[in-house]
Amino acid sequence: MFELDQYELLDFGEGRKLERFGSLIVDRPAPAAAGVLPRIRNWNADVRYRRTSGERGEWNGEFPETWSVRHAAVRFELKATPFGHLGLFPEQAANWDWIARQCRAAEQPLRVLNLFAYTGGSTLAAAAAGAQVTHVDAARNVVTWARRNAALSQLEDRPIRWICEDAAKFVQREVKRGHRYDAVILDPPSYGHGPKGEVWRIHEHLPSLLEDCGRLVDGRAAWILFTCHSTDYNVAAARRLIGDAFPHGKRNRQAAELDLQAADGRALNCGVVVRG
Repeated sequence: MFELDQYELLDFGEGRKLERFGSLIVDRPAPAAAGVLPRIRNWNADVRYRRTSGERGEWNGEFPETWSVRHAAVRFELKATPFGHLGLFPEQAANWDWIARQCRAAEQPLRVLNLFAYTGGSTLAAAAAGAQVTHVDAARNVVTWARRNAALSQLEDRPIRWICEDAAKFVQREVKRGHRYDAVILDPPSYGHGPKGEVWRIHEHLPSLLEDCGRLVDGRAAWILFTCHSTDYNVAAARRLIGDAFPHGKRNRQAAELDLQAADGRALNCGVVVRG
């Protein structure tokens, strides 16, 4: 988890969440907080995000010129995006801790495939713990961002392959090449585009991607980590989906809601996680 001086969920309610990244307090949307009353009467945020059209919006307030937070061995560069994101998903911190434990417990360096890898939280958690990682994301600017995080974390010399490619196409090619991995990490969006305009719809394309990932590990997977933020999959559906694609290790696999704990102990749901 994050140390409290790095990140904290201060409050949530009425469709929004109040977070602190380092010393900066941020107010932004949280659909899972709709219909819930906040515990703090008046939020005093440094910056606030408001959605204006579709997935885009605008920020109000002043951001630091340079801004970062740390989780374990990994330092993240933060910056505002038009989509309301800042460069990391704090609910993944427990998964980064879990990844590090799995990699350290292995008898030899694991070959880890990280798909939809974003700014590299899972990639760098695995690399810092001794794994050889293939990092795949369709957005070139995001892959560059992840590489900056590696440099900030002094992990730029670790064995990481940085790939800007559509995840499904990359996995299909890896299957044809006969490449194998010991572990697979996936955090697919509900909807997205590849670097050449390839369309991704989770309900349409995820089952075949998972089937191909199952061929990459060929029954030898040390573990899989799947997280999903789409309402298309609850915990039971996600467990079944992963169990079908990766039948080995089903007994020890965990499936649960992916939550963020607020300062008052309440949990804000952020999706589902299947791991093991």
